[in-house]
Amino acid sequence: MPQPHRLCYRPDFRRKTTLTSPSLSEQAAELNQQCPELSLVVPVFNEEESVGPLIERICEAMVPFVGAWELVLVDDGSADRTLLHARKYINREGLDLKIVALQRNFGQTAAMQAGIDTAQGRLIATLDGDLQNDPKDIPAMVAALEERELDLLVGWRKNRQDGLLLRKIPSWCANKLIGRITGVRLHDYGCSLKIYRASIIKQVKLMGEMHRFIPAWVAGVVPSSRIGEMAVTHHARQHGTSKYGISRTFRVILDLLSVMFFMRYKARPGHFFGSLGLGTGFLSALILSWLFIQKVIFGEDIGGRPLLILGFMLFLSSIQLITTGILAEMIARTYYRDDAQPNYIVREVLAKDA
Repeated sequence: MPQPHRLCYRPDFRRKTTLTSPSLSEQAAELNQQCPELSLVVPVFNEEESVGPLIERICEAMVPFVGAWELVLVDDGSADRTLLHARKYINREGLDLKIVALQRNFGQTAAMQAGIDTAQGRLIATLDGDLQNDPKDIPAMVAALEERELDLLVGWRKNRQDGLLLRKIPSWCANKLIGRITGVRLHDYGCSLKIYRASIIKQVKLMGEMHRFIPAWVAGVVPSSRIGEMAVTHHARQHGTSKYGISRTFRVILDLLSVMFFMRYKARPGHFFGSLGLGTGFLSALILSWLFIQKVIFGEDIGGRPLLILGFMLFLSSIQLITTGILAEMIARTYYRDDAQPNYIVREVLAKDA
């Protein structure tokens, strides 16, 4: 992917230093000067009415924040004037803004991944671009993450300003189900306002529509005790229409099944398919053995019995599941050996003039 306009200098501490080279403390000081403390990642899609007020609110909210920060705005192939309105803020005084324009609409997960890949801060905050998340919560969340020594702090929309039937009830059911299956019990998985340590979230690759399950993915990298939540402000949508509806409930269920599989068997898929294969193979062996005894010992005719067909079908299923597990193991080893390609394409990265 194209690199951001300004890259952080990362000194190689493994090399031996000489008397003429800068000291490690000087190199660290230079690194701290060039890299922001916090990166705000905001994916936007067709938010031309919201993007301007959003940037203004972020600038206002970050005034009390101590330390350098940057705003990474990811335009997910908007078909309106979202990108045009965002470009007006590129050279705004006191704002370190980067705009990552994707080539087409790849979805919120891919847009979030593009922003995380571009972010240079030690900490990364993510929030929605529809003005429903309040940027004023970010400084307090950063302080809480550091004080509680967490790697991920998730926002909890305790007083959610959404419809009861279409949003609140399905969300409540989904949060309960996700917490029970993944073991990471949070009140609000769907809140986009989150604070991460960059070193942790950059170990997680987001695919498909898995942004809803980020805490579960992070729990695969760090203990769940280092994941917390904090009540945050939630506003009703002021402009445009929601990109989600009740239909996404079915996608959440499918994604949840995928999360459950990957959390338990990502590195050993052969165990999952192999266990099913051995189970069906054992049932097949019992059935065929019983039919063999009836044929040989008792002389019964078994050619037209449905049990014989079931036994052979289970035998074939056993072979298919075991071979599928072997293929899955080969694919998993290839995945861990090679770097996966990004799931988005960047058209351009815009930043303040040097």
